[in-house]
Amino acid sequence: MNEPTSRRAVVRVPSGPESIDIVAVPVAEPGPGEIRVRVAAAAINPVDLGVAGGVFHRLGMVHQPDWTGLGWDFAGTVEAAGPGVGLPAGTRVAGFLDGFDRDHGSHAEHLLVLAADVAVVPDGLNLVAAATVPLNATAAAQIVDLLGDAPSRARRLLVTGAAGAVGAHVAVLAQDRGWQVTGLARAADEQFVRGLGADFATDLGGSWDAVADAGALQEPALQAVHDGGRFVGVQPAARLPEERGITVGVVVARPDGPLLAGLLQRVAAGQLPARVHAVVPLDEAADAYQTMSTGGVRGRIVLVP
Repeated sequence: MNEPTSRRAVVRVPSGPESIDIVAVPVAEPGPGEIRVRVAAAAINPVDLGVAGGVFHRLGMVHQPDWTGLGWDFAGTVEAAGPGVGLPAGTRVAGFLDGFDRDHGSHAEHLLVLAADVAVVPDGLNLVAAATVPLNATAAAQIVDLLGDAPSRARRLLVTGAAGAVGAHVAVLAQDRGWQVTGLARAADEQFVRGLGADFATDLGGSWDAVADAGALQEPALQAVHDGGRFVGVQPAARLPEERGITVGVVVARPDGPLLAGLLQRVAAGQLPARVHAVVPLDEAADAYQTMSTGGVRGRIVLVP
């Protein structure tokens, strides 16, 4: 009898979308605390382009001998559960994988993940939309936690990349913590950003009480913060030094099942955005990555096995 196999998107020698390959591996059984997810949808994020392009290999963060798996976000159904797991087969779940140095990713037919790292997808939220949420919304929530509550007299927060997946979530979640949010984006994105309850800007300006740099502008965004303000970036490998009394933080998104559960509920309730640009078969991953790499894509490209 032939052993069942599962397809996944990988890069052997990462050099961009053209280096993406689809390989078949044996279907693995979950261990203690793990579940095997039959992936229904998996979003492509900018970090995936970096992995496929070898950015993190060159930084010394990936050391795979054969290939590197692609993809972080996923949504699907529980197919099997290991000892100590209470999620029954057929449960709809979503989550994201942690770390760069792995031979597997979410751009695959199956995944083994820790049950504690996933959240149940609420009824009424389809799995394609749910697949766009985990990494981006979790990162946004953790950015807002680094910012903390808005001071009583210094509440003006600029969110760069406010029309992007992370920035849009920050723009909404920061309002819960008392910040008066202005979203920085292209002029064509004004209606979307204002729809998040934020004010709108097309340039950095200056003298902000805080900046959440979801757009990864780095130094220019830091310069827009007034002395003694707050800055949170999204590039851990290029953390900016503190200056002028500015508190500088950088987010390193980590899976958090309970946090994600609440975020998915808010998406299902229409309080947080979940935008899908296109749905593409897993076998066409290389083409989908190429489209993503051209920039200007609003919403996520989602791969479906």
